[in-house]
Amino acid sequence: MHILFCCTDTKAQPWLEGFRAAFPGAEVDIWSAGTPPADYAVVWTPPQQFMDEQTQLKGIFNIGAGVDALMKLRLPLDVPVVRLDDAGMSVQMAEYVSHAVIRHFREFDGYEADVAQGKWSYRKPRMRQDFPVGVMGLGVLGERVSRALAQFEFPVMGWSRAAKSIPGVQCFSGEAGFNDFLAASRILVCLLPLTPDTDNIMCQGTLSRLRPGGYVINVARGSHLVDDDLIALIDSGHLAGATLDVFRTEPLPAAHPFWTHPKSPSRRTPRPARCARKALPRLPARSPRCKVANRWPVWSIPCAATDRAGFGHAGLASRSGEGCFFIGPAPTHFRVFRCLHRRQP
Repeated sequence: MHILFCCTDTKAQPWLEGFRAAFPGAEVDIWSAGTPPADYAVVWTPPQQFMDEQTQLKGIFNIGAGVDALMKLRLPLDVPVVRLDDAGMSVQMAEYVSHAVIRHFREFDGYEADVAQGKWSYRKPRMRQDFPVGVMGLGVLGERVSRALAQFEFPVMGWSRAAKSIPGVQCFSGEAGFNDFLAASRILVCLLPLTPDTDNIMCQGTLSRLRPGGYVINVARGSHLVDDDLIALIDSGHLAGATLDVFRTEPLPAAHPFWTHPKSPSRRTPRPARCARKALPRLPARSPRCKVANRWPVWSIPCAATDRAGFGHAGLASRSGEGCFFIGPAPTHFRVFRCLHRRQP
């Protein structure tokens, strides 16, 4: 078995060591132009040249949850694409978003500014019911974030393309529910995948529908947000600020107005919101299910299902016709994936 690693801006050595330990009989290499054909590819934002050269792949494994970079490429039609389901990212995301919401709600940024000026200040406590939180995107990460915020007794709304039901969360869905969702939200959290439909979704037309004094938290992709529209709405007073963990260009250019504008987003962080863990021995199993994500069906397959399907725990195996993928015995770099199949044209 030949495994090829092609991950942009990623330290390869820990991954290579992990795969070699899990599959001692496998050949594990870093891709470079002209590398011999491999059986399986482990990727993150690979170039088109990689896909063009690797014509014998049986499966492509994406080391993150987002597949927007892969969707821009010409992928082989008969090769399953598998993405990470959670990998410890959901609890990190819940921590980050909860911190951002509470920091804004409790006005800790105002206290910090007063302390920096040597002021002893008091701010009247605000009511949670006046700060309903809307979470755009109710996948694995969005659902975990929504549940976490509900524990702090904020009114929590969620919006997704397909209808969902989450205890403690008022769910909206589809185009018909989008404007009502925005109108009910004062704090907006973006956890959507980046697709042609969600590109620039946070613009003047949508953000202006938030309740007055709204607040934006973007932990998805920089291209979801129209930067100039955000600044204009903060300038107008309709928005109180934002916490941004992602940007259109990263690192954020020194000349970008987010650095210098007097009313620029109050918090800018260089992507600490989530990081996939290298070993996943305790990922919870999920029941098999199928739905449509963009133009690909999506399956979640628990480890037990791979045993019943006859894959066992001997190593990386696939049955693309049934949508099952599994890598290795625990603990390994990956445990449970979602499998994305491209539809035939």
